[in-house]
Amino acid sequence: MALKVGLWLLLALALFAAVTLWRARAHEARAEARWPPSGRIVEVQGHPVHLREMGDGPPLVLIHGASGNLRDFTFSLAERLAARYRVIALDRPGLGYTPRLGDGGASIVAQADLLARAAAQLGAERPILLGHSYGGAVALAWAVHHPERVAALVPLAAASNPWESDLSLYYRLTSHSWLGPMAVALIAAWVPDRVVEEAVAGVFAPQEVPEGYAAHFGPGLALRRATLRENALQRASINAEIRDLHTRYGAIDVPTEILHGDADMTVGLSIHSEPLATQIAGARLTVLEGVGHMPHHAQEDAVAAAVDRAAARAGLR
Repeated sequence: MALKVGLWLLLALALFAAVTLWRARAHEARAEARWPPSGRIVEVQGHPVHLREMGDGPPLVLIHGASGNLRDFTFSLAERLAARYRVIALDRPGLGYTPRLGDGGASIVAQADLLARAAAQLGAERPILLGHSYGGAVALAWAVHHPERVAALVPLAAASNPWESDLSLYYRLTSHSWLGPMAVALIAAWVPDRVVEEAVAGVFAPQEVPEGYAAHFGPGLALRRATLRENALQRASINAEIRDLHTRYGAIDVPTEILHGDADMTVGLSIHSEPLATQIAGARLTVLEGVGHMPHHAQEDAVAAAVDRAAARAGLR
């Protein structure tokens, strides 16, 4: 009797696993059909990079944050800046439609290397860099490791300095060496897109999510297995990587315009941008009163003005 029960349990588990994998693949297929690549794929030393270009003028590279993709910028800001800049919005490795760099979670330095080569391949040898949140850390790694390939910096609510809080249970689980792959398969199969939309609302707080943003951004793209796994691994390692990087900010000598909302509960102003403003010579910090973690949507005018100031200070306007 015990053997029979065990066999039935094994059969049930196998069936559940098969259904989970089928649902995960179906969910991913629906997401990619609804939100296909919005730009073009370029090969950078054999690695595909998805990017979107628009406008003319001094080159400006936009680097998105965690769990995101370049669509975050193309909702509104990129088109506005394209009136006077050559805007290049990129998907970071493992997110959007840029594939992962191996299976271990790409470091901010490895991401900066790839994206810097992509920009140079497009003829943007010394662009202005605007990086939001996690993308701000990548922009800082770019400026530290490739100083000859950056004209100015605009860190936007950027993760820039080490912090003391522990990694959340969610990221500890999804980044785990053997539990992680199982967890991301279950999430991709059974978690609906509206859960991502609710999480996005929390990131925007205290501001409201702009009308039409979720439909443009593509929440289903964030629920693909490879994206969930890569995002978790990147998130699990970024604090240690920033700990290694932040002592080198003094070497950055390009015009730097920092923006951060004082109501940001995701990346704290006092932990990140306030110290950063003292670590880079000549850096200017603009604190946006009452603004949360998405200033490029809540205060688009201020962000565009910061880009203009950085370009002017760099002699590009």
